Order: sequence, then structure tokens, then C-alpha cells
Amino acid sequence: MSLGLWNIAATEGGRTAVVEPDGTEVTYGELAAKANAYANGLRELGLDTGDAIVVLQPNGAELVAAYFAAIQTGLYIVVVNWHLVGPEIAYILSDSGAKAFLAHERFGEVAVAAADEAGIPAEARFAVGSVDGFRPIEDLAGSPERPEVRTSGSPMLYTSGTTGRPKGVRRPLTGADPDQVPAASTWFFGIFGLKPGDGHVHLCGSPLYHTAVLNFVAISLQLGHSAVLMDRWDPAEMLRLIERYRVTHSHMVPTQFRRLLALPDRERYDVSSLRCMIHGAAPCPPEVKRQMLDWWGPVVTEYYAATEGGGTAISGEEWLRKPGSVGRPWPGSTIKVLDEDGKELPAGEIGTVYMRMGDSKFEYHKDREKTERARVGDLFTLGDVGHLDEDGYLYLHDRRNDMIISGGVNIYPAEIEGELVMHPKVADVAVFGVPHDDWGEEIKAVVQPADGVSGDQALTAELLEFAASRLAKFKLPKSVDYLPELPRDPNGKLYKRKLRDPYWAGRDRAI
Repeated sequence: MSLGLWNIAATEGGRTAVVEPDGTEVTYGELAAKANAYANGLRELGLDTGDAIVVLQPNGAELVAAYFAAIQTGLYIVVVNWHLVGPEIAYILSDSGAKAFLAHERFGEVAVAAADEAGIPAEARFAVGSVDGFRPIEDLAGSPERPEVRTSGSPMLYTSGTTGRPKGVRRPLTGADPDQVPAASTWFFGIFGLKPGDGHVHLCGSPLYHTAVLNFVAISLQLGHSAVLMDRWDPAEMLRLIERYRVTHSHMVPTQFRRLLALPDRERYDVSSLRCMIHGAAPCPPEVKRQMLDWWGPVVTEYYAATEGGGTAISGEEWLRKPGSVGRPWPGSTIKVLDEDGKELPAGEIGTVYMRMGDSKFEYHKDREKTERARVGDLFTLGDVGHLDEDGYLYLHDRRNDMIISGGVNIYPAEIEGELVMHPKVADVAVFGVPHDDWGEEIKAVVQPADGVSGDQALTAELLEFAASRLAKFKLPKSVDYLPELPRDPNGKLYKRKLRDPYWAGRDRAI
């Protein structure tokens, strides 16, 4: 079969490309025509190769069409987290140099505030639905034919802003033909055994503003895999969609695994179509991983990667041999563990994890200092701490900034969280260090109790007794606090700093 959105549209235009959250099926021909119309409209608006557009929309064919419009027009596209507030989005609009802003009426109020603060002109504001001061998205549409000038654009991805303002990762444009599917796309899916065509159907259950989520949908469509989009993730709905559309692969996070496992009637759904359910983004407790493998079989594959490039992967079969590992470097990727002086550590010794993908280059947009701070030579780090075993498998311990140093001993919260979260009365948990005059830091756990459970002294005693049966004494929390909900983004990432900072108010952390 042909590869690439426009080639598939030309030869199999009636093939289903996208299933909308409401069940509407959009064909390759329809999606390509909409992408062409928006591409032509953006050119008519005056945008040129290297310019940027910002999109603030929920999962749907409109967002996907905007993505492919940019990809064939040499534009950078920034897909914004719709949980951000007006000033945060205004910063991204300004920092990226956006020449057009495509929003959705669901986020109308924040879109107006952001556009006003960033000074986006009225003629460059477009909305799906009705938003004050925004032109209808239909006004952007030009001819549905292919643009006369076509050159590959790129996503411009903003890294998380949990430690300051987010920074855009802006890669040089390649000048490639948009009809040619990048070899890196087929190579990347090949890591997971996903071939072009081959009857594949992708299920997207997380917001498309996430790097990996957007990549998986875009590559799936380029390789002829239909993409089923969810608006808001729900465990029973996910299983229904897997059964209804014979889904073969998806990109998930451990939080979703735990909610699936909690469904009392989960076994009634037919999941026999699954071939590769990929997860990353957050640590997965080993016991949760084992339960998923018992249920779904060895189709659960894990990977560790960075927006900036490089990573590892491990299949279900491998993980059972190397429990807790995030895998070996994928082809072309380099993974090293270095000490404080930038020297490579031998197998088994814990240090900072650095990586590289081939000769790939990147820089944080308008932040050379951050770029250089993350590098040692041609390697870069996300700040994760881990070790490699004698077979080259990587094991992550925690984020460097999350590590607790108590009485001179390094303690990794992720290990403690992975045990506590398995208690049936715990819905979610975060562990971090809080000030202690003698030890420097002591271990604090903040727990979200399960539904119907009270966070009281009796629960604290029960949790500490449970932890003591699974963890060494020096790893046990010294206190437990309770919250109705922990601050996580929809992709499962915990905003631990929001929990930790109040305990450190007026004091400096050692790291």
C-alpha cells in the first residue's frame, strides 16, 4: 500500500483515517482535503516557511488537519496544553512567534485572554465554533487542492514548565518532500514491531498536546493505521473502543493501567486484537506491570525517551526477565550513566542518565544556557538517576531533583511510591523530602485515599505497617499527609514540586 497521508488519500481516499470522539469517521480523502485547505489558507494569510502556528484544541480531526497543514507547508506547529491559563498560553504565543492562533470554543475564554495579552492580530485568530474576536475556522480554509509550494514542517514542542517557564524544542526544518514518510517514522514504529498497513488500528486516549501522543497518531496515519480518538479517557470506554474497532496498539501511562485493573467487569471485553500496548512518561510499579501482562499477555511494551531525542525500549517478554528495567537503547541511540564529573560509570553504579540519538541536534528555543546545562559533550540529560546492568539494560531510580538525601543517604521516592500505591486504600501517592534540622531531609508521603476511605491516623498506621513489610527501615516515610486529589496532568505526570514547595517555604533545598 501507499505510505503518507496524501498518497493514501490519492489511492484509497475512502479508507478511514480518524474516528472522532463522537464516533464520526473521517476518511483519508476528507482529512487530506481539510489539511490542504488550511495549508492554503495559512499561505494566503502571509505565513511562510519557518513561521509558527499555535493550536489550542481538544482531540479531533480539526487538530489533526491543522497538524498536517503545517507539516506540508514548512511551518512549526505548537499544540498547547489546554489546562494552561491565559498568561501561560500568551507566553507560548509570544515565545514561539506565532503568526496564527487556532483555538476551540471549549477554551474560548482562555484563548481570548491569551491572544489579547500576546497581541495576536484579529485577522490571525481562528476558532472552531464561536469565540469572541476570533474568525470562524472556515474563514481560514482555502482551496482543498495541494498547495503549490510544499515543504516539510515540524512540531515545536514545549517541555514541561514544572521548574520554570517551558522551553520550546525547535529543530531545523529538513526541506524534505511532505509526501515522503520520514525513514525515522517507520524505524521508530519498527522498534515496537508496528509495520505499515498490516491491519493496524491505533487508539489515542490522551491529549494530543503531549509529544508522544501526537507522534503516535501522526505516524500511525502516515503508515496507514486508522486512529481512534478519545476526548476524555475512561477505562470502560477504552475497553469498549478496543473491542468495537479491533484496536491493535495504543500509547498509555501507568495511571491508566491501574484504573483498568480496578474495573470489576474488565474480563468481559474482547481485547484479543491487541498487539502492542506501549507505555512510558511515568514509572510503572512492577506489580501493576505484572498484572497487566497477566491480563493482556506479552503485548505490553515500555519505553523511556525524551522530546530532545534518544531512548530505550523493552518488550513484555524481556521485562519478565529484567523486571523493573526500561530496556536497552534502541538502534542509533546512546545511553550512558555518568558521575558528577561527567565520567562514565561501570555497570551497577548509580549516576545521572545521559543520552543521544545519532547525530541529532537540538536547542531549547531562546535558551542557550539551559541547552548547555543539560549537556556533557554531545550527550544530554533529563535529570534522571539510574544504572545500567551488565547486559546494557537501563534501570531508573528517580529524577535527580526528586532524590531525598537524609543523613547522607540517597533515597529514591519512586521506589517508595511504587510500594505504597499497591495498598488497596491508596488511590495515588507522592513521596518527597521535607526539611529536618539534623538529617537535612526526612521522608514525607502525601496520599490520595481511595474512594470512601478517610485519611486519618488509623490509615497512616496501616500504611506505615504495610510499607514496613516491603521496604527497609531507612526508606519508610516519617509522616503521611492526605489530599483529595494529587496534581497530575492528563498524561499521568505528577507535579511533585507543587506538593513539595510549601514544606520548603523560606528554606533552601540541598539539590
